[in-house]
Amino acid sequence: MKTLNPGSTIGILGGGQLGRMMSIAAAQLGYKCHIYCPDQDNPAEQVSEKATHASYEDFDALEKFAQEVDVVTYEFENIPVITVEALELKTAVFPSSRVLKISQDRLSEKNFLNEIGIATAPYADVSNLNKAKKVLEKISYPAVLKTRRFGYDGKGQAIVKSRKDVERAWKKLASDNIIIEGFIDFDMEISVLAVRGQDGEIKCFEPVENQHKNHILDLSIAPARISGDLRAAAIKEASKIIENIDYVGVLTVEFFISKSEPKLRVNEIAPRVHNSGHWTIEACPASQFEQHIRAICGLPLGDVKFTGQARMTNLIGNDILKLTDLLKEVDASVHHYGKSEIKAGRKMGHVTRLKLPDC
Repeated sequence: MKTLNPGSTIGILGGGQLGRMMSIAAAQLGYKCHIYCPDQDNPAEQVSEKATHASYEDFDALEKFAQEVDVVTYEFENIPVITVEALELKTAVFPSSRVLKISQDRLSEKNFLNEIGIATAPYADVSNLNKAKKVLEKISYPAVLKTRRFGYDGKGQAIVKSRKDVERAWKKLASDNIIIEGFIDFDMEISVLAVRGQDGEIKCFEPVENQHKNHILDLSIAPARISGDLRAAAIKEASKIIENIDYVGVLTVEFFISKSEPKLRVNEIAPRVHNSGHWTIEACPASQFEQHIRAICGLPLGDVKFTGQARMTNLIGNDILKLTDLLKEVDASVHHYGKSEIKAGRKMGHVTRLKLPDC
């Protein structure tokens, strides 16, 4: 284990709001951040020491970047694996390229989870339309067709309710690398944010309940309104996953809960800090962003204790125009991501409201 002292430089791949909040957390602990992102004027570089604008496959730029930082992490998982592999030859990178390979491919991810005894929806790998039709007869309808790679916020997937929907869904996805999943009629989605240090210590934040609009996270409620048994099971499974993948940093595990079925099923894992954990900035002694910085720098993990209630609401598109009214709320903590252009469906900020227990 290598501990980085304050004053060291953390390299962050990606310039979005997650990188921005990581950079802020790093600065609070005395670290500098260097953002690597193809896009100019990104939210993360607005609050960071330095930025490099280059392609993720510009290996000369990556080598120079590696020479200027002491450790590298990333704020989203759709970075080319070869980028991380190239950086690993020059400096420490957390999470590792192995983690990225697993999480970028829905088939690899589900195979990994099932191999360590974690339940998922039933699934099958299909490469052509005829095979898809045959598999669907076994899995039964409804089901979900998903591209194996590069899907998020509802992208790269299509629900098929009957045989007549299959060809339409196949054409929509326009890929030969498809995974079919049995449809889980879930009542609630929850997520657990787990963090693992370089020394193997693991801590988990309280499970959080997630509600979506138009396939985009709208509201996270902490703690999730679930039984104590389900809470314990979710934390146990998230801990099992993060340990078996030999992870360093914050990992997010999304679960489906159904009233008709007592066991949890993992929907997906995200090898990064996560939208559903933003409430931890105000609610916990060490936020998800600080925990991630602590872990990758070889520092002791912080406390995850939280005894109140928190609600985090995303500000999507024109919601950010309500900023002035939100700032008038006594109990609202408002975050603007510094994005210059408002777009429909774009995450522009978030607001967290806390309800603390009576003292």
